[in-house]
Amino acid sequence: MKSSPDALLEIVAPYRDGLVVAAECTFTGYWLGGSLRQGEHPLRPRSRARVKAIHGGKAKNDKIDSHKIAVLLRGGMLPQAYVYPAAMRATRDLLRRRLHFVRKRGQLLAHIQNTIHPYNLDPFGKRIAYPANREGLLEHFPDPAVRKSVEVDLALLERYDALISDLELAIVRHAKRHDADAFHRLRSVPGIGKILALTILYEIHDVTRFDRVQQLASYARLVKCAHESAGKKLGSGGSKQGNVHLKWAFSEAAVLYLRHGVDGKKILARLERKHGKGKALSILAHKIGRAVYYILA
Repeated sequence: MKSSPDALLEIVAPYRDGLVVAAECTFTGYWLGGSLRQGEHPLRPRSRARVKAIHGGKAKNDKIDSHKIAVLLRGGMLPQAYVYPAAMRATRDLLRRRLHFVRKRGQLLAHIQNTIHPYNLDPFGKRIAYPANREGLLEHFPDPAVRKSVEVDLALLERYDALISDLELAIVRHAKRHDADAFHRLRSVPGIGKILALTILYEIHDVTRFDRVQQLASYARLVKCAHESAGKKLGSGGSKQGNVHLKWAFSEAAVLYLRHGVDGKKILARLERKHGKGKALSILAHKIGRAVYYILA
């Protein structure tokens, strides 16, 4: 069938009474969900993380996929994904696009720093992530070709700095219009600044969609699920199921929380004595995630 809203509604027209549509999470999910809601059909999107658990046979095609989705839906075993509201969807995508630009900017900074070592030059001595510290950086490279390479990196850095600042300003304006109260409450948590607050706000959207705080912790990849058999623990799993952006946000918040005073360092030191440094930071991120749940609830 043709991939269009009109063709879809025409196909499902004879089965309107009691129809429930289940679908894989694909790039067509935005218009698919919108078209079905306009036609008053509930949509049950399937989580992409469970695709491997569904297919166990040799053959795989659309007919087999659709049959297995229907069987899972009928048996109540279909893992259902959250349908993100259309009003905030574009801003969330814009925030994720900003992250892409930040990573490109980080690659440029790393390239400039790594260019110093092959030519056995002295360290520059300043943190070039800040534009004010880049003065005299070109003169630090005597070779004209190397200097030209760094000059290109600096030109791109200046453009990225301007673009990222403009994006952040626009996203903050959208956030204050969508949910200013939640945005400011998130910023009241020690360790959570403007960008982390925006990330948590747009990745969670509505904290009431989680019945318990444990569900949020699992969705944010803050906990691992134990694997047991006959009462014996066989390790853990599920570490890659959930929202990777929330995992990053809470992990960053745990590190930044330590800069807000001695209380955070005392908590971390107590956890380190019992669990070690790596796990202590994970536990601290989990505690911040639980705090965010109750702040937004």
